[in-house]
Amino acid sequence: MKKLLLPLYCLLLINCSKSDKLANHEVKADLMEMVAPPSSSEDKLIPASSAVASPPPPNSISEKTVNENKPNSSQQKTDTISKKIIKNGNMQIQVGDISKAQKQVNEIIKKNKAYIQKEEFRNTDTDESLDITIRVPHQNFDALINSFSDGIGSVLSKNISSDDVTEEYTDVSIKLANKKIYLEKYRDMLKNAATTKDMLEIQENIRELEDEIDVSEGRLRFIDDRVKYSTLNLGLYKEKVRSSATSKIGFGSRFGDSVTEGWNSFVAFFLGVISLWPFFLLIPLVIFLWKKWRGRKKK
Repeated sequence: MKKLLLPLYCLLLINCSKSDKLANHEVKADLMEMVAPPSSSEDKLIPASSAVASPPPPNSISEKTVNENKPNSSQQKTDTISKKIIKNGNMQIQVGDISKAQKQVNEIIKKNKAYIQKEEFRNTDTDESLDITIRVPHQNFDALINSFSDGIGSVLSKNISSDDVTEEYTDVSIKLANKKIYLEKYRDMLKNAATTKDMLEIQENIRELEDEIDVSEGRLRFIDDRVKYSTLNLGLYKEKVRSSATSKIGFGSRFGDSVTEGWNSFVAFFLGVISLWPFFLLIPLVIFLWKKWRGRKKK
């Protein structure tokens, strides 16, 4: 019996050793396949870092794109601050007919969407003059000047000036914003004030800030108005041509005016002398006392 079992046991050992060798050989083959380089580009292994790393989320991509396209805050602030330039002008034009020139001026004013702020007419023996203060939108200012320079009359003088108030406007705006912030803080402090003294002090600070804010806002409104509408002082001048008849009439009227002026001067002088009557009363008294004092001195 032992002789029969011994060969079977030997066969089992041989089979086991063969199976172990085959297993080891398969494992080594698998390892060689993993370590061996790929034969083609399609069979290349993806690196571990690439396999692990995930693509960026959509939000990060959009934020990056926005940040790249978004300008710097300082640059954006500079772009939003528009230039504040105040334009003013003065023109003197000699015309042949004041009425005709005035009609032409009104048509030009209407065409350029301007308006007359002030108008003053003077008529003397030697000339006629019409002074007009015109407010015109700043974009039409140059066109208005050119229209007056052509066709109205002979330009005697022209003076155009531009004043850049951007720095002042920006400074006032920044201070105004800061004052409004402080005003809100003071109002919050007023709600939490514990004593009457603190309430009065805070209310006084609030009142001062409100006054300063009103002044700053008024200054900004004034600058905006001057920037939006430019100012032109236009003067129309006509020199009168005198004929012999008008010269005689002019001489007679001047002679009468001179007589009247002389009489008025005499009356004014006479009334001025009369107003000195207290001094005239004192003069005889002074003379009397002086003579009396001199007579005593001689004796």
